[in-house]
Amino acid sequence: MSSQLALLIAILSEVAATSALKASDGFRNLVPSAIVVIGYGAAFYFLSLALRSIPMGVAYAIWSGIGIVLISVAGFLVYEQKLDLAALAGIALIIAGVFVLQVLSGTAGS
Repeated sequence: MSSQLALLIAILSEVAATSALKASDGFRNLVPSAIVVIGYGAAFYFLSLALRSIPMGVAYAIWSGIGIVLISVAGFLVYEQKLDLAALAGIALIIAGVFVLQVLSGTAGS
């Protein structure tokens, strides 16, 4: 498995876990709570695989950056959480930063 694929799976696992965290209602709801535990476990496992060839700082920046963007989208779509113009500008900067790391930088690994 490539490190970039492992990082993508880590990101998606983290997003699923974080989205379920709100639905778990303080771990009172069993199914969302199980998704949280399994999702975070998978996220850290696949992140550890990605770290085999992607530098730690770069991998974490991409993981957290894309995670923030996807969680913001999930919050908007699933929980009807609104984002103001400053939040949208910040998210755009995060996307730009991930683009620079992935496309323009040679440190993202393979």
